[in-house]
Amino acid sequence: MATITMIDYGIGNYRSVEKALAHVGGVVERTADPDKIANAQKLILIGVGAFAATMDAIRERNQEEAILAAVASGTPLFGICVGMQVLFEDSDELGFRKGLGLIAGHVRRFPEGTGLKVPHIGWNQLEHDGSHWLLAGIRPKSYAYFVHSYCCQPDDPAHTIAATDYGTRYTSVVGKDNVVGIQFHGEKSQQTGLRILQNYVQWNP
Repeated sequence: MATITMIDYGIGNYRSVEKALAHVGGVVERTADPDKIANAQKLILIGVGAFAATMDAIRERNQEEAILAAVASGTPLFGICVGMQVLFEDSDELGFRKGLGLIAGHVRRFPEGTGLKVPHIGWNQLEHDGSHWLLAGIRPKSYAYFVHSYCCQPDDPAHTIAATDYGTRYTSVVGKDNVVGIQFHGEKSQQTGLRILQNYVQWNP
């Protein structure tokens, strides 16, 4: 089974995700070393807080080129929460900031006027057709745990693996080739989250 390299850029709830991955059989190595990231078998990028802070931290540690090189070579990459958002081209959170650009599209704040509180905090449903390997064993309308104020808008609808409704329909699971991401916290989403993490651990591209 491939070792999953967790990208350590100094921000994130690393320990809880490491424990969740270990629970479903994952072998995890956490590193900030760009060389190890570039040569990883599988990558995972978690995130909490703001898009800009995450990208600044990744760039300060010279990790961006290593991530892009790994993905270009076919290495799987799995982003969680803000780790999914930075897969996209840019965000307007706290001012415009470029992301990794691995998936065409943008990250924008939830629209005003829906009558719903922002940030979106709590359990919500995943709408999907069951066809993608990352959601194998996950029933449509299953619940996951979200905490976010911004949502992802891929340019290509085919990259939306699952969608969620919170005053607007947005992409909650994204996938393009060897890059996948979930907006919710897999480690806090009970059996749904654990099964998704297990699917990534067991995936052999």
